[in-house]
Amino acid sequence: MPIALYVLALAVFAMGTSEFMLAGLVPDIAAGLGVPVGTAGLLTSAFAAGMVVGAPAMAAVTRRLPTRATLLGCVVVVALLHGVGALTSHFTVLVAIRVLAAFTNAGFLAIALGTATRLVAANQKGHAVAVLLSGTTVATVVGVPAGALLGAALGWRSTFWAIALLCVPAAVGIAKGFANRADEASPDAAAAPTLRSELVQLTSPRLVVPMPLAALVNAGTFATLTFLAPIVTNTAGLTRWWVSVALMLFGSGSLLGVTIGGRFSDGRPQLLVVAGGGLRVLGWITLAVVATNPAVLLPLVLIQGILGFAVGSTLITRVLYAAAEAPTMGGSYATAALNVGATVGPVLAAASLDTKVGDLGPVWVAASTTGAALLLALPLLSIIAPRLPPL
Repeated sequence: MPIALYVLALAVFAMGTSEFMLAGLVPDIAAGLGVPVGTAGLLTSAFAAGMVVGAPAMAAVTRRLPTRATLLGCVVVVALLHGVGALTSHFTVLVAIRVLAAFTNAGFLAIALGTATRLVAANQKGHAVAVLLSGTTVATVVGVPAGALLGAALGWRSTFWAIALLCVPAAVGIAKGFANRADEASPDAAAAPTLRSELVQLTSPRLVVPMPLAALVNAGTFATLTFLAPIVTNTAGLTRWWVSVALMLFGSGSLLGVTIGGRFSDGRPQLLVVAGGGLRVLGWITLAVVATNPAVLLPLVLIQGILGFAVGSTLITRVLYAAAEAPTMGGSYATAALNVGATVGPVLAAASLDTKVGDLGPVWVAASTTGAALLLALPLLSIIAPRLPPL
């Protein structure tokens, strides 16, 4: 894999930490800004909503701009916005900051996904996606738990400052370590299809079908991840320091899952979608039933991280394969699909907190959305992945 791909992964690590960091900070932000926990959890949805809109919008606006300069600009803006977020004392301002940061983050990820698939051979898109998303999974292994620990020790604002500082090496890496590979991988402005022709690709069943499936799978991931802290502390009865352990386990599973996706999503996507999706539904149900037992809860968090990212990254790879004729917009379609789920999941999860299942409501939401994705995928496998090499 080219070194430029790993430079992109470094930047995705910084941005991924920003996206996921609230999983361990929701109770602290709620207390600090005087809002209910469910309301504070909607900051995750606000971020995801910004990414849903930002991905196609930024991709469309920047499609003719130099790739390296655009990526660098996105990283700098994200750093500045997190500095402002660390200073505010108003929840509404923090929501606005999160939306703007997400908008910029989405533009970065959409461009990075498209660039990553052009840096490798045509049949290695899954591997390229795995390397890029490894930045996100490492963020969940290291960045998010570290953010939770930092927030517990110094307050949630310190985590926002940490994200701003993380963006510095990412910016330096893009500016210096990327050389000219990003611009070499940019679509030829003269030969690139028009924006209209790229948007028309959204009428293709091969592109449209995996997008809502990816959204449903990701909705389950974010529904539980956003409210994992109350499950660990209230349901399992552990101290708040165990939240970081749970997040690290989930992140470790995510890294393993995206690695599995990178290994098999190019050649055996149907196997990952069906087997992984079925096991994930069973995993959420089991987790909801045994969540009061920490010895069982924590390993299940690891397993669900593996399954979630193995299935999710596979579906995103299928989106990118289907969007081959949309070289500047394909990454935004994949990013938007992921973040529709990341928007809807926490909203449904927040609503479920007021039901009789209480803190376990988000887990049941995850089981429902993942189950819906599996039921929809089964009759559409030939569209999602037209070919399946023999085992």
